[in-house]
Amino acid sequence: MATSETLRPLAVQLYSLRHLEQSLDEKLAAVASIGYAGVETIGDHGLPASEMKALLEKHGLRAVSTHVGLQAVETELAKIIDFNQAIGNRHIVIPAIPQEQRPTDAAGWQALGQKLDRLGQQCAQAGMQLLYHNHAWEMALLDGKLAIDWLLEAADPAHLAWEPDLAWVARGGADGVELLQRYAGRCPRIHVKDLAPAGQGEDEMGFADVGHGTLNWDQLLPAAKAAGGEWYIVEHDLPKDPLRTIRRSFEFLQSRVG
Repeated sequence: MATSETLRPLAVQLYSLRHLEQSLDEKLAAVASIGYAGVETIGDHGLPASEMKALLEKHGLRAVSTHVGLQAVETELAKIIDFNQAIGNRHIVIPAIPQEQRPTDAAGWQALGQKLDRLGQQCAQAGMQLLYHNHAWEMALLDGKLAIDWLLEAADPAHLAWEPDLAWVARGGADGVELLQRYAGRCPRIHVKDLAPAGQGEDEMGFADVGHGTLNWDQLLPAAKAAGGEWYIVEHDLPKDPLRTIRRSFEFLQSRVG
């Protein structure tokens, strides 16, 4: 495990490790042994808060944020807040909107932003922060603005922050540096993953280990820090070798963030 002198604000989205035939205890041990300081959880992982907190403390890891589906946030927010407060996390992230509920026009994205504003206000009242995580479809141009603009502009920044996924931003055809500058101060959590060169990595959804793809990290990382990035969360949607992926990504990032 990294010492206090070498810790970096680097975390792993545990979704990246979902196909490992290991217990959560074993996965957290592997994450910590590489040198990561935190994890981004997926809901409660089927555990009571006391057990999750004990596992995190065992491995010297911090829960820096959690991904929770919109329906659960709408119907179980008090329970979600209680669980995350108990494990020391105050950032709740909406990871995706189900395709059948995904807006198709500017008005729909505005309405979604207004809904998230209301939910985010409830989070803020409890000392929590609500964030939205993008994929490629939020980069669609609708009536002169990107879908992500319609969504974020419809919500008070005090109620809704953004967790930019920089690889999905690029895959959607948008400029990650420009968007980070546009929403500076509103991006406390940053998803870092990379895109494989055209025609490569097709068995991994076209993604690559961070620093081993095509994204320009020399530009993106300083922009992410300037935008308020506090934690950089490594994610890969379909890695062939999850532990190799998070290890290589950490090795690339550890000297570049801090």
